[in-house]
This record gives sequence, C-alpha cells and structure tokens, in this order.
Amino acid sequence: MKKSDYDLITDSNISQVCFEPLIKTYKNRVADQISLSNIDQMKEQFYRELTHGQRALFMFYAYYNHVSKSLTEFYWWSAFFFAQPKSWSPIKTSMMYFDDQSLLISLEMIEEELKRHHYPNTIENFSVKRENLELNKELKFSLESIYADLDKVFPITISKINKFIEQNKQEFIEIIE
Repeated sequence: MKKSDYDLITDSNISQVCFEPLIKTYKNRVADQISLSNIDQMKEQFYRELTHGQRALFMFYAYYNHVSKSLTEFYWWSAFFFAQPKSWSPIKTSMMYFDDQSLLISLEMIEEELKRHHYPNTIENFSVKRENLELNKELKFSLESIYADLDKVFPITISKINKFIEQNKQEFIEIIE
C-alpha cells in the first residue's frame, strides 16, 4: 500500500481496508478453479500464504460479513462454517489471536447449540436450509439471544481488531514509500 493511501485510513476502518485485498485475492483464485477438488487445495494454499494476523482477520471477516446481516443468515452461515472444521476452528482461533473472549464465548455457545440440535459437523452431511430455523422454535429462541448479544459484541470486536492492527501494522500492511 502506498504511504499516501495509508494516510487516508481511519482507525475505525483499518481492519476492513486490510481485509479487502485478501477477499479480492481469494475470490479471484476461487473463480480461476476448474474443479471443486481444486478449490479445497486452493483455499488451503491461500490460507498458508497469509501471516497469522491476516489469517485471523480473514476468518473473522469471512464469518462476520455473512452472519451480521440477519438472524436467518447468522443461523445458516454459522451452521455452514460449523460443518467445516477447517473453517470453524480458525474462526474461533482468530478470536484468541485478537484476545476477544466475548466473541469466542459467543462462538462456543453457537457450537453448543448446533451440537445439541445434532447439526452436521462435516460438509458431506450438510443439508441445512435457511427455512429450517423456523421449524425449530427452541433453537431459534437460543440463537435469537446469541444474535442479540453479537449485535453488541461485533462493534467492540471490530474496534479491538482495529487497535490491534494499528499496534501491529507490519503483520497486516506493507507500506511502500
């Protein structure tokens, strides 16, 4: 990133600015894949190329950008990521990296609810539909509570991540004079 571009970044959006080139690269690589088997390899290669901080940032925003839209999206995407241990575990690990116990506890509560209601923990068995949430009132009630808490937690998490990036720029940004 050019120094002049870096100077335009505010403390409140630095994490999103750092995420944008990562997701753009990721999406371009996915689009270049010919077969589904290659996509898994590409995802793993992409992830290995990132710094620890970039991995944590990528996994947080991959989750946040999907689940923050609505209760239904929160439900479906949480179940989808949960069914992919290679995604769910790094999402939780990202919160440990950013030392965000509040969001980590929420993720563990989501995991407990999904396990309690026998949701698949592998993508091969994944057949969850967004409409399923309306069919399980107990799960819906539990997830509504967690989602309401997340609505309060997410801004704090983003603020923490922004501060972390400010203090550890070298992990996230390469500034070119």
